[in-house]
Amino acid sequence: MREKKSVKKRDINKTGYLFVAPFVIVFLIFCVYPVLRTLYLSFTDYQGFGEPALVGFSNYTRVFSDKFFWRDLWNTVKIWGVNIVLQLGLAFLLTIVFSDIKYKIRGLSVFRALFYLPNLIAATSVAFLFKTLLDWKYGTINQIFTSSGILSNAIDWLGSTSTAPYVLSIIGAWMWFGNSFIMLMAGVQGISKDYYEAAAIDGAGRWKVFLKITLPLLKPILLYVGITSLIGGLQMFDLPFLMCGGTIGNPSGSTQTVVMYLYKFGFETNQVGFASAIAYTLFLIILVISVIQFKIMYRKEKGEQK
Repeated sequence: MREKKSVKKRDINKTGYLFVAPFVIVFLIFCVYPVLRTLYLSFTDYQGFGEPALVGFSNYTRVFSDKFFWRDLWNTVKIWGVNIVLQLGLAFLLTIVFSDIKYKIRGLSVFRALFYLPNLIAATSVAFLFKTLLDWKYGTINQIFTSSGILSNAIDWLGSTSTAPYVLSIIGAWMWFGNSFIMLMAGVQGISKDYYEAAAIDGAGRWKVFLKITLPLLKPILLYVGITSLIGGLQMFDLPFLMCGGTIGNPSGSTQTVVMYLYKFGFETNQVGFASAIAYTLFLIILVISVIQFKIMYRKEKGEQK
C-alpha cells in the first residue's frame, strides 16, 4: 500500500511539471536566452549577419572611453532626476492629503483611478498629444500664454536645450505619479491607525505625524518605488524618441538617452556587438546604484534599531 501511495505521489509530481513546463520553456526562450546571447555578443564584433568574431573587452573599452555615451547617460540622469522629484513630490502631497484623518476625503478609489489613468495611455498617444500642445507656432500652450500676457514671445519648448529635457521630465512625472501614489497609499493603509489616533490625541501636527510616523514606516515602499523608477528612468526611450527627432535627440543631442544611443548602434548602424556592450554597461550601472540604495536603507534601519 505504501509503495502504491508513493508511486501515485510521483505521478502527481510529474503531472505538476507538465503544467509548469510551458511557462518554463517560454521563459527560457524569450527571457534567459536573449540575456545570455546579448552577453556573448558584447564580446564580439557582430554586425547583424555572418559569424561573430570574439574581440574580448574592446567593446567595453570603447563604451567607457566614449564621451557621447557619458553625455547621453548624463542626459538620462538629468531627465529622470527632475522626473522622480516631481513624481514623488506630487505623490507624497496627495498621500498626505488622502491619509489625513482630519480631512476624511471620500471616493479614494475614484481618485486613484483618475490619477493612474495617464499611466494607461500609450506613450505614442502621449507624445503626439504634447507635441501638438507644445508646438512652437500653433501649439495651444503658447497661444494661451501669449494671449494672456504671461509670455511676450512664443517659446520653442522642444527646440531649446534649456527647456526640452525638463519638458520631458514633467510629462514623465505626469504619466507616472499615479503609480507612485497608489504604491504609497497602499503602504499607508498598511500602517495601523492606532499610531495616527495616538498622535492626534497628543496634538501632533500633520507634518510631524508625516515625518515621525508615515515616512519611517514607508521606507520599504520608497525603496521599491525608487529602484523601479531608476530602472525605468535609465531605460527611457519612447518619449524622447517620439518627441525629439528620433535617435538624434534634438535639440543638439540634449534629449538623447542611453537607450536611444544603444538603438542607433544596434538597429541603424548594425554594430550589434557594441550595442550589446552598451546594454550590459547600463545594466551594471543600474545594479550598482540599486545596491547602494539597498545599503543606505539597510544602514538607516540598522542604526534606528540600535
